[in-house]
Amino acid sequence: MPVANPDGDDITTVPLRLVLVRHGQTTANAEAILDTRPPGQPLTEEGHRQAAELAQRLAGEPVVAVYASRALRAQQTARPIAARHGLATVTLDGVHEVFIGDLEGRQTPEAHSSLHALYHAWYSGDLEAGRPGGESGKQVLDRYLADVAAIRSAHRHGTAVLVSHGAAIRLAVVALATNIDGAFAEPRYLANAATVLLEAHATSWRCLRWDQIDLD
Repeated sequence: MPVANPDGDDITTVPLRLVLVRHGQTTANAEAILDTRPPGQPLTEEGHRQAAELAQRLAGEPVVAVYASRALRAQQTARPIAARHGLATVTLDGVHEVFIGDLEGRQTPEAHSSLHALYHAWYSGDLEAGRPGGESGKQVLDRYLADVAAIRSAHRHGTAVLVSHGAAIRLAVVALATNIDGAFAEPRYLANAATVLLEAHATSWRCLRWDQIDLD
């Protein structure tokens, strides 16, 4: 019997959709500590609540797979989503957070300002920019987009969920979605457990929803 989506349609008639999820709140998030290296800090009690709430919101979706980065916070966020659908979480190596080099572990306003300046350079088109000891935007996209391509190759229909990280998600969506550019993505921070919904179209993707903003 075909699996149906929440509107009652056979999912084999609906293009693949990809829900990109930012992980729930961590102890580092709560203290404004820049934490990008796996495994990283665990979810707080609030982070676990956010993950459970998100799993409930996605319970009626035709989820065919749940993926997550190797960071502890992404794994913990993905677990209740996967459990809702009787699935195991598949770990991907290329969708971790942007490595920020010399800013790692810092929490000062100056460190955050420096990081935002780097992101601004990327959204403005300078993907070769990077922090000392960190990654360039091009390096982030090379690894991230390869894993998204693998997800697309593995599924033709239904909804795949990928639990990842805010900065990496925003940069990847600019590269993936034909209707999103840097000017849109840069000021639209993704809060903990926020989602971006993409739909596969021919050889590209279209963004249907950015957190609470419907785009289609």
